[in-house]
Amino acid sequence: MSCEHCNSGMENEIKYKHREAQEKKSLTTRLNKIEGQVRGIKAMVEDDRYCVDILTQVSAVQAALNSFNKELLARHIKTCVSEDIKNGNEEAVDELCELLKKLMK
Repeated sequence: MSCEHCNSGMENEIKYKHREAQEKKSLTTRLNKIEGQVRGIKAMVEDDRYCVDILTQVSAVQAALNSFNKELLARHIKTCVSEDIKNGNEEAVDELCELLKKLMK
């Protein structure tokens, strides 16, 4: 994508997006919580905890990751995709469709 929020060069290069401090903090906070949950699951395995209890925690992590994805996807559509469309870059729609296919596996 090439919107003002995203910076990209050639196809194979890494793309970047400027995020405001509050957005970065919110996303990082969510990821830190998820990281803590994963560490908790590891500790449960090391502590020989009951399978159902571990699986319950894994389900909670999956739900947290899904929530993170929804938030990030909404922000992506509202900024990067909408700006690209406004600027006539219809490839943004194709990229979004491919992304949604990956997310829905």
